[in-house]
Amino acid sequence: MRNHDLTKFKENVLWALTNQTLRKNLNRAITHTLSKRIEVVSELTNWEELREKAHNIRKHTIENLAYYLENFEKKATENGIKILWAKDAAEARSYVIDIARRINAKLCVKSKSMVTEEIGLREFLEEKGIETVETDLGEFIVQLANEMPSHITAPAMHKSRDEIGKLFAEKLGVDFTNEPENLTKIARRFLREKFLNADLGISGANFLVAETGSIVIVENEGNAGLSTTLPKVHIVIAGIEKVIPRLVDLTIFFKILGRSATAQRFTSYVSIINAPRNKKPDSPEEIYVILVDNGRTNLLRSEKLKQALYCIKCGACMLACPIYQRVGGHAYGSIYPGPIGSVLTPVQFAFDEALILPFASSLCGKCHEICPVKIEIHHLLLWLRHKAVEQDFSPWIEKLIFKLWLIGMKNHKLYEFGAKILRYIRKIGIKPELKNWSKWRTFPEIAPKSFREIWRRQESK
Repeated sequence: MRNHDLTKFKENVLWALTNQTLRKNLNRAITHTLSKRIEVVSELTNWEELREKAHNIRKHTIENLAYYLENFEKKATENGIKILWAKDAAEARSYVIDIARRINAKLCVKSKSMVTEEIGLREFLEEKGIETVETDLGEFIVQLANEMPSHITAPAMHKSRDEIGKLFAEKLGVDFTNEPENLTKIARRFLREKFLNADLGISGANFLVAETGSIVIVENEGNAGLSTTLPKVHIVIAGIEKVIPRLVDLTIFFKILGRSATAQRFTSYVSIINAPRNKKPDSPEEIYVILVDNGRTNLLRSEKLKQALYCIKCGACMLACPIYQRVGGHAYGSIYPGPIGSVLTPVQFAFDEALILPFASSLCGKCHEICPVKIEIHHLLLWLRHKAVEQDFSPWIEKLIFKLWLIGMKNHKLYEFGAKILRYIRKIGIKPELKNWSKWRTFPEIAPKSFREIWRRQESK
C-alpha cells in the first residue's frame, strides 16, 4: 500500500481497522517501545527540566530563525561546505540532479531523511536514471515493498518479521528466513556493495549548529556514516528549522532524542560533520547543504502554529496517540503521520486536501505529555479544526447537530425536554442510526435520570 492521497483518509482508516495483521504488528511494536521508553526516561530524575530546556532552546531558535540560519551559512561556508537555499521541493530536487549530473553519478546511497521523503527525491532520481538505494534497514524494507514509511523513526513498524522475510525472498532472491539477525545480514550484504560503488551520498540532518557550521546526524546502524563518507560527494538535505544555536545545546537534545525516538539511552552513532576532505581525511571531497523551506515559513508566519517547528522529529507523539495506535501511519496518506503530521501536513503542503487530518485526534493531550520539546499539539489541532469549520469544511448534518446542541445548552428547560424525548425514544426500543457512524459504533445508553433531577430529589429529602 503506497498511498500519498490525502483525500483517501477515511478509506485508509477503514482498511487499517479491519486489517488484523496490521493491528497486531502495530500493537506489538508500539507496546514494546512505550514500555521501554518509560524505563529509560524514569532513569533521569531531571527529565521535566530537560524538556523545559529543550523547549526554550527550540522556541528561542525559531523566534530568531533568520539570524541563526545566516550564522550557520557563514560558518559552514568558512569550513568549505556549500550552502544552497530551496524554496520548495522542485528547487531542492533541481539542485540535487544538477550536482548528480555534474559528477556523472550513476548510483546514490541515501540514509534516512524525512525531508527527502517529503520532496520525493528517491523517486525523482530514479526517474532520471540514477539508481538510488535506501540504506537504513527500515527504509530499505519499505523501498523494496514500494511503500511509504509508516513512522518517521521506524519506517517498517507495520511489518512483521515473517512479512519482511517473504519480501526479501521475493525481491532479493534469497531463501526465506524470519530471524532478525539473518535478515540483517542479508540487507548488509546487499547494501555493502552499494556503499562501495556509490558516486553520491545523500543524508538528512538531525541538527545544524549555527555556532560552528556543523551538521549533526544520529543513527543506530552505521549506514549514515557510510553514506556520508564513502562517496566523493555528500549532499545534506535539511529543513530550515533544524538549526540550533550552540554545540553545547546538543548535550540536552542527545539525552531526550534517543529516549523519545527509539527508547534508547543514547543512539549508537553520532556524526558531527564540519568540513569536506581538504581539511578532514575521513570526509568526502565536496559537501553541500540544501536548506529547504517547502512550506515551513507558512508555519513560521503563524503565531499559533510556529511552535510546530520546534519538533525534533522523534515520533513519540505518534506512539502515544490512540488514533495512530489503531490505524498506523499509512492511513494518514502523508509523509508526516500522527498528531504532529496532522499539524504539519495541512499548513505545509495542502490545506484544503488535508483539513480532515486535524480531526483524526481524540484531543486527549497524550501527544503533548510525551513530546520532548513540549509542543502543545492538541491545542494546535483544535485551532486547525476551528479554521476548518470557518472554511465550511464540516458537513451540514454536523453543523445542524451542533446548532441544536448549542440551543439546548443555552436553555435548560429545552435541554430537559430534549433529554426526556430521547429517553422515551430509547424506552420504546427505537435505536437511532446514522449511516457509516452507526455501522461501527453503538450510541451510549442514556441515564434514566439527569443530574439535575437527581439533585432536586436529594434536596427535597
